[in-house]
Amino acid sequence: MKVGILTGGGDCPGLNAVIRAVVRKGVFHYKDEFVGFLEGWRGVQENKTQPLDLSSVGGILPRGGTILRTSRTNPGKHENGLTRCIENLKNNKVDALVAIGGDDTISVALRLHEMGVKVVGVPKTIDNDLSGTDFTFGFDTAVNVATSAIDRVHTTAEAHNRVMVVEVMGRDSGWIAMYSGIAGGADVILIPEKPFDIEEVAETIRLRHARGRYFSIVVVAEGAKFASDMDRQHGAPVVNNLGTDEFGHARLGGIGNILAREIERLTGFETRAVVLGHIQRGGSPSAFDRVLATRYGIGAIDMVHRGEFGCMAALRGNKIVSVSLAEAIGANRKVDQDLIDVAVGILDKLKDTDKTDKTKEAKETVSR
Repeated sequence: MKVGILTGGGDCPGLNAVIRAVVRKGVFHYKDEFVGFLEGWRGVQENKTQPLDLSSVGGILPRGGTILRTSRTNPGKHENGLTRCIENLKNNKVDALVAIGGDDTISVALRLHEMGVKVVGVPKTIDNDLSGTDFTFGFDTAVNVATSAIDRVHTTAEAHNRVMVVEVMGRDSGWIAMYSGIAGGADVILIPEKPFDIEEVAETIRLRHARGRYFSIVVVAEGAKFASDMDRQHGAPVVNNLGTDEFGHARLGGIGNILAREIERLTGFETRAVVLGHIQRGGSPSAFDRVLATRYGIGAIDMVHRGEFGCMAALRGNKIVSVSLAEAIGANRKVDQDLIDVAVGILDKLKDTDKTDKTKEAKETVSR
């Protein structure tokens, strides 16, 4: 068969590992031929291609980014965009297409499948928020980067008696914040699934200071929301005023700095914010992500040859299985209550019986 491959949406550690696995198994086991479409769906729409063979995927396993490049192009927003995609797939004599991406990329794949294109999806997002799969590749690498950053700000926070707010990615799901917060020993973890009360955050920090812990680490997902109407004047969620992409997503960012300002105002403790941003996306994938991405790539090309089109490779337990594209993007996968309970169990809290006295003591300390 002649198989097309594209990588769409945000870049993600492990994309090259998927491409490599698809091509290597396709060539060695199925005698396939491959063509890469450059810059995601834009490349399919505009017929921007490059051949893919064993030499072009040699040595790319540990490389970050994607050799096919990427974009957030939505052909459905362009005049005759989907029709042009179908025509270019036919012009390149593509028998099947492997679309590697998150919910936006997969949503376009689903629309094309409904129009007759033979397409298989591979789940990609550092946010780990695709339903239908237990883990997406890129998530583990992002968590490792965030955890390392939290470890580093611990030392500077302790040296200066500061509160440090670390803003991580995640949009509508708090998986990165939750995993890195637990792994990094954060004192407060704020996620989109649980709108937060800024007064409770401040109280937690005051209680720590009252018992001699003069620094605190707060991890906040970029999509975290203030709970009260009064707080919503700051933004819920906070967005950069930079418009939206072609899939209608606002560019999130800014919650970390606003949160730091409010914590300092309410507690009197010096507070700084660190926004990790795109460094969570960059660099070499972790060992876990290299293996998972490789398994996804092999699963995808096997699905192509089993004729399982309109489906996505997914991790269920420790098995790579096939799920429908509709199920894969049916809903954003939120942080489950079990993991939230783990975080609550280890976060630095004082017993309710101690709160009144400790809070009073903390406030007196601040006023002095």
